[in-house]
Amino acid sequence: MSTVAQLLAIVVTVTSLGAGFVGAWYWRAGRAERLPWRLIRIAQVVAGVQLVGALVLLVAGLRPQDDLYWLYASLPVGVGYFAEQIKISVAQGVLDARDLADGAAVAALPGPEQSVVVAAILRRELGVMMVAAFVSAFLALRAFGTV
Repeated sequence: MSTVAQLLAIVVTVTSLGAGFVGAWYWRAGRAERLPWRLIRIAQVVAGVQLVGALVLLVAGLRPQDDLYWLYASLPVGVGYFAEQIKISVAQGVLDARDLADGAAVAALPGPEQSVVVAAILRRELGVMMVAAFVSAFLALRAFGTV
């Protein structure tokens, strides 16, 4: 069991750290591009694979050294889910700060102002997802240590 579980934990750690560091670089640069988002999605999928792998190991009757493994193997998926929910509220926070009701109000703005609002939303959303990627990497490392 330990080899498979450790391999899954390492893959989650590496992909999450990669997504986090690339996301941090783009966030710091204020650039809104697809690469960090693709890496974040890949890291989320890999975290899901780790969860499925842990469930398969559980059903197979294999036991880790520490039962905390089950928690650490499943939490990265939960972190990703909650980060997606926070991302929604962050976008609304940007709109509220500018006294805009919704996307239609943004569309009514002149082009340059629309760009500023969209860039602010994307930057904050990337910040949330970047932090979530780092948290997932930490949790995967803990899973590795508890196998």
